[in-house]
Amino acid sequence: MAVSINTVYQTVLYILNKEQRGYIPPAEFNSLATQVQSEIFISYFPDGNQLNRQNQNNTQNDSEFFNMFKDTAYKLYPFERDASFTYNTVNLGWTYQGAGIIYKLGDIISTYPGNPTYNSITELVSQSDFNKITRSRLTTPTVQYPLAVTTQTTTLITPSLVQQLLVKVTPFAADMTLNINCLFAPTAPSWEFSIGTQGQYIYDTGPSVNFELDVSEKNNLIINILKYAGVIINDPTIIQVASQEAQQTSINEKS
Repeated sequence: MAVSINTVYQTVLYILNKEQRGYIPPAEFNSLATQVQSEIFISYFPDGNQLNRQNQNNTQNDSEFFNMFKDTAYKLYPFERDASFTYNTVNLGWTYQGAGIIYKLGDIISTYPGNPTYNSITELVSQSDFNKITRSRLTTPTVQYPLAVTTQTTTLITPSLVQQLLVKVTPFAADMTLNINCLFAPTAPSWEFSIGTQGQYIYDTGPSVNFELDVSEKNNLIINILKYAGVIINDPTIIQVASQEAQQTSINEKS
């Protein structure tokens, strides 16, 4: 379940206004919300590595609702989905043409039609390893054991040029397809509004975009947005209190 952008914004405003500490307008709040959501999302990966080491050392709780590694993995599920890639004949590789920004690549499945048809798990390697493996007769990739490498390409998407992820797979077949289990970056949250008769901001749920993080991150979102809000309104008290709370929350989650 996602976190309501309006709930977070109203809570931030309430805390700031309770002691007349200042006000954060919607545009500034949206910028802070995007930054904080991105930071929390990125933190899952080093946190997951640390928690996985605890699993390997048998030092982590493994009961149904208290395994923190599984909880962290669960928070990434909304961002994970299969994506179909389209072959780019100019760059001789596969690009993603759909919505969203790909953050990480998971399992790559290359499908080679025929009799039989092969749905082959494709190993993703570095450019250096790709060059070595494909040049050796003993390790040359086959339709059963294909190989992939990634790079960047520039594509014209009217009206401008954009950088795109390019996936190259060998062996290549004209009728093959490529599907990749991808982890997508969260969509930027946005608190949208209309202007009331007295010039006030009125929340508009239609065009607004909620946080895509799990509902358990609500407090982290509020605390960290308040931390940045303290910088904007130049209130060191807010920065200190919010930073201490964020640090304590992080310690509690990892201990």
